[in-house]
Amino acid sequence: MGRVSQAQAQENRKRVVETASRLFRERGTSVSVADLMKAAGLTHGGFYKQFDSKEALIDEAVRHAFDELAQWRTAALEENEGQREDAQRTMIDAYLSPRHRDNASTGCPAAALAADMARDTGDNDAHRAYSEGVQDFATWLAAEDQDGITRLCTMLGAVVLARAVKDSPLSDEILTIARAALSPAR
Repeated sequence: MGRVSQAQAQENRKRVVETASRLFRERGTSVSVADLMKAAGLTHGGFYKQFDSKEALIDEAVRHAFDELAQWRTAALEENEGQREDAQRTMIDAYLSPRHRDNASTGCPAAALAADMARDTGDNDAHRAYSEGVQDFATWLAAEDQDGITRLCTMLGAVVLARAVKDSPLSDEILTIARAALSPAR
């Protein structure tokens, strides 16, 4: 079998990072390299041509996931014609929705990866990317009447709990109550 072109190698790397980002959010960072490469449609052996280690891939996948979250925020701003408060409301409503609860693989990395980041005691790029991503999101969520960290903690906690009890009516109730708690008085 021939060597792949540099362009194809870059495309393969991108596919692995995107796949890892989704799988890590869905199943945690303990996903095996073999399972990850199979999901990406590539061979296990090709992994080490692209990455020095699984940890290097985790670092890159966490950054990618937070980049997607930033794109989600940008889309909310564009949808609301630059009106930050309206964009925040759109984001909060989408975040605290059954759709987000049920789709961890494409959802917020802060919620999906929190337990993995807490278990990993290493000082590494993934932790730095996670911490910076959480800080950026909290800053973006800040409003005159509510602190961004408080908003993020409410949102993240609600999604984590709603996912944990997703087959119970309590799951929808958690999302509803959290949305109400973050809604401005009208």
